[in-house]
Amino acid sequence: MIVSNRIKNLHPYVPGEQPKDRVYIKLNANENPYKPSPKVCKAVIDFVQNSPEKLGLYPDPDSNKLHQKIADMLNASGGVLCRAKVDENNNVTPAEIDKIPFTVTSDMIYTGNGSDEVLSFVFYAFFDSGKKFVMPQFTYSFYPVYAGFYNIPMDCIPLLPDWKLDVETMLSHAKQNDGGIIFANPNAPTGISLSRAEVRQMLQKASSEQIFIVDEAYVDFGGESCIPLLKEFKNLLIVRTFSKSLSGAGQRLGYIVANPELINIVTTVKNSVNHFPIDAVAQVCGEAACDDVAYYVETSKKIAWEREKFSEFLTAKGFEVLPSKTNFVFARKNGFSGKEIYEKIKEQGILIRHFATPGIEDFVRISIGDENQMKKLCEAFELILN
Repeated sequence: MIVSNRIKNLHPYVPGEQPKDRVYIKLNANENPYKPSPKVCKAVIDFVQNSPEKLGLYPDPDSNKLHQKIADMLNASGGVLCRAKVDENNNVTPAEIDKIPFTVTSDMIYTGNGSDEVLSFVFYAFFDSGKKFVMPQFTYSFYPVYAGFYNIPMDCIPLLPDWKLDVETMLSHAKQNDGGIIFANPNAPTGISLSRAEVRQMLQKASSEQIFIVDEAYVDFGGESCIPLLKEFKNLLIVRTFSKSLSGAGQRLGYIVANPELINIVTTVKNSVNHFPIDAVAQVCGEAACDDVAYYVETSKKIAWEREKFSEFLTAKGFEVLPSKTNFVFARKNGFSGKEIYEKIKEQGILIRHFATPGIEDFVRISIGDENQMKKLCEAFELILN
């Protein structure tokens, strides 16, 4: 065979369906229904018009300006956009619960080509092929993909009957394996979130010699960020993204918030693979987005509000809806398979997500759209249920 033995064990990630045959309302990939800030669009146009020569030059390999902008954004918002406050002058301040008890600095930030690339480097840097790392059974499905890619053994811990993380078992197995922990908080696809206090308790019980990774892709929609714990726990590493709350899925920007020692380790991995992971235009987009925090505070609030309204709608229709702190809901209804709901909603011109994975096959994951999209979705549910 011409291929290596390694490729035989790869199981690629399967993204949400990308429609080709017709135009759908797309609520299956947890994308943000709101356009990026007008300041982002203007910044890109100005960059291309006024500095076209930079498209032919290598960008800043360390994205220094972007790192400072991200740090400033986190300090202003507390790391949770939907609870931040915006005054009449568009100044942003964090909610009391989200205030960070120190100043996030640029050397605590690492950026990559989407959080998926960031996660790839994190797996390479901190998980060892000779030790099992701990993750929940149902969580972001790219984790096992990277485990297979890097030949790292996994220890998948089943969720509790209420779909929450089995924290004690995760900690127990992590100590036995000596291989570290990763989980999304809020979790995906369940949408359920641990409080910061609960994560702190986990960190207090976990080994300080093991990496402890919290994936906060969805935290801006109502979770509690663990950024305030970074000064207390040097082994904590937080992964975040521009794709969800910052309307940047097409820009491919992800980032880490951690202590500088961990940032330097991931940077070493990056410089051994691709010295220039973020292109010049993406850096401009990210910088402009961070400069307009107020805009994204308002869109995040709208999404959280639509999520609560839609959850109430589904509950009234007899669905079991898990308590979400994300930009999606995870729900099921007796008498319907998840595949059946997905197919019937698709017939109405709307895409939602169904997982064939045993244990969650009766659920559907529904991204939250704008007010008009959610109105049409509710009408589609009314039609198929009646």
